[in-house]
Order: sequence, then C-alpha cells, then structure tokens
Amino acid sequence: MTGRAAFPTASVPAPGRMGVDFEERVDFARLRDYRLGRARAALEASELGALLLFDMNNVRYVTSTTIGEWARDKIARFALLTRGGEPHLWDFGSAAKKNRIHAPWLEDDHIRGGMTGLRGGVPPVVGLFDGLAKEVAAILREEGVADMPLGIDLVEPPMWLALQAQGVTLADGQQTMLDAREIKSQDEIMLLSTSAALVDGVYQMISEVLKPGIRENEIVALATKMLYDLGSDDVEGINAISGERCSPHPHVFSDRLIRPGDQAYFDIIQSYIGYRTCYYRTFAVGRATDNQKDAYKQARAWMDVAIDAVRPGVSTDVIANLWPKAQDFGFASEMECFGLQFGHGVGLALHERPIISRLNSLTHPAEIKEGMVFALETYCPAKDGLSAARIEEEVVVTKDGCQIITLFPAEELMITNAY
Repeated sequence: MTGRAAFPTASVPAPGRMGVDFEERVDFARLRDYRLGRARAALEASELGALLLFDMNNVRYVTSTTIGEWARDKIARFALLTRGGEPHLWDFGSAAKKNRIHAPWLEDDHIRGGMTGLRGGVPPVVGLFDGLAKEVAAILREEGVADMPLGIDLVEPPMWLALQAQGVTLADGQQTMLDAREIKSQDEIMLLSTSAALVDGVYQMISEVLKPGIRENEIVALATKMLYDLGSDDVEGINAISGERCSPHPHVFSDRLIRPGDQAYFDIIQSYIGYRTCYYRTFAVGRATDNQKDAYKQARAWMDVAIDAVRPGVSTDVIANLWPKAQDFGFASEMECFGLQFGHGVGLALHERPIISRLNSLTHPAEIKEGMVFALETYCPAKDGLSAARIEEEVVVTKDGCQIITLFPAEELMITNAY
C-alpha cells in the first residue's frame, strides 16, 4: 500500500473563495487570535523579552496586515511584540493610516508610519535607523522588558548597530517565530488546501496546452494569469523545465520551445490569502520513452515510501534515509543536490519547519508533529542523460498519518496530447 490512494479525495476542505452564511469556512478573527497566541506563547517560552520583526511573513503572522509582494524585499515595514504587550506596527507611508481604519484588532496608537531607508537607498547618516532604535528602546522600557534580549528575525546591519547603541541586547528571534508557526490551525489548513486547489486547476490547463510549439515562458504566462483570475494574491514563481533542460534541474524557466517526446516538469509557487503552494508535476509531451517512464516510476516510489512514513512522533531522519544519497543519482554531495530529495514546511512562507533532507536531517533530526503542513519533493534523472521526473505532494500531518492536499493526478507519468 502506498501513501497516495489510486484516486485521492479532498478530505481537507477547500471551500469557495466567498464568505457565506450557510457553511463554516475560514474564520479570520479566529485565525488572527490563533497566530498572535502562538507568537506570544513562543515568546514566553524563550529567553527573549520582545520580538522585532522585519520578515514580512512574520509581520503578517503577528499583525494580520500586509501590502503584498512589493514589500517582500524592501525591509520597509516591521512589527514589535513584547511579553504581555499588544503588537506595534510600523507600516509604509499611508498604509499606516489605512490600518487605523481597516485593522481594528490593532490599537490605533500602536500603528505608526515607518521606513528605515529602503535597503540603503536613504543612507544611514540621515538617521532613520537611529530614530527607530530610539522608539523601540523606549517601548521596551515602557513595557518592562528593556533588561531582556530583543529577538530579531532579519535585519540590516545599520539597524543592528543602532539598537546596540541604545543599549539593547540583541538575539536571534527567527527560531522563536519558526517555533510559533510550525503547527497550523484549522483555518490555516483550510487556506493551504484552497491554495492547492487553485493549482489543481492550473495543472489541468497546462495538461491541455502542453504540446509542441508552445514555449516554457508562455506556459508560465498562462499559469500566472489563471492563478490571479482564480484568486491568488501572489504568484511568487513558476518553474517550467523541459527537454534537455530537465537534467540537471536549473530551477528557472526559459523561452525553450516544447518538442515532441519532451519530458517537462513544473513547480507552481503562489499564495492564497498569504498561504503558499509548492507543487510540482511532470508530463510527457505526445509520447514517452521507457527511460522517461522508469525515471517517473522511481521518483514516485521515493515519494510513496516517504508519505507512508509520515506520522506524529517520527523524526525527519527516518524520511531522509528513505531517499537516495547524492552520489546515487549523479551528484557529488548533498549540498550540490539540496532541494531535489527534499521536504519543507509550507505556510505564510515557502520554507518553514520541518526541513527534511539528507544534508541536515541525518545529524539534526526534528520531530514530526500533528498539525504540521509540509511538501515532499522527489527527483529522478532518466538514463538518457536529458530527461528527469519531478514530483511534489503537500501533506497535512494527522494523528495517525497524513492527508494529501495536492490532488492533480500524479500516480503515473501523464502523457499530454498523446499521438
């Protein structure tokens, strides 16, 4: 018996995108309370007095605010959470005023405009880092945690130096936030399942248009449009890999023309209300060789034994040991093939806990817990030296195993537009 039934069913709800009065769907107030409660509990369990958060996913987790993909690389909005305190938010320009109107779960006097310089565009000599450091230090004193370390998730060097100049003891807050985010609530799981449902539909479209004469980048464009039409709020990236580009995996699409007999695989990374997918599927175009079929069968076998092993209490080294060593499929080291036989938590960010691979899990295994949601990825190069198979499934860990939420067929190599 394999971890994926012949015809998997949607046992994890993925309801419509509208709010209705006749079914229970995502309860956003409950979602906000859960996430802030998890962050507070993780902070209390740590040695930190507060968390200063610049990672936009952590800011969203704690404050339930966002201004989208634009902010991902700007380090332009940030939040502070102290033990026993309410979240403070510094948002970009007029977004602060908007939040006082539309985010009543935050206290008005805890919402400020804020900007540290757009990654050096405004040089540190202007004093924006110093000003923020003084504000943060004052809040730490007012809320009684100034004598405890301040955890930071990511930071620009001038911000770190400015806080130190204020006498603030700094520490790693990234692990504390990952502690908070590793177990998903029922609302988060429903959002992740709905997010996967969007991609189910996109793969149906890809299976219909994947034929000789279309280019990889055209498929990326069609998939991107369809995702936004379906309700995605951020198409972070789409891999489209075909033919001789399949082995080794380049992790980037091109303008290559699809040709008869190609093996082609895709990864769709996007989010629905912030909750992401990482979802690979492999196809053969028109026909498939025995080498291509064999590679797919092996990638599927590695996937199925991993899924079968998933249950609460199992450590991640057990799963990593089920996958081949780097040298067994043509790589010199586990670092060089990292991400090919791979597992990673999925939530507001693409890579949360647990991270499963032979690179880290054999020496530092982590416990799999009920309520985790993660993706499992396998890859097998074909003996022709060109083709390769890539499969990815997202699973929700249940009390006695797991449920798959990526439902587009992947039991066998799918041949599109067969002839």
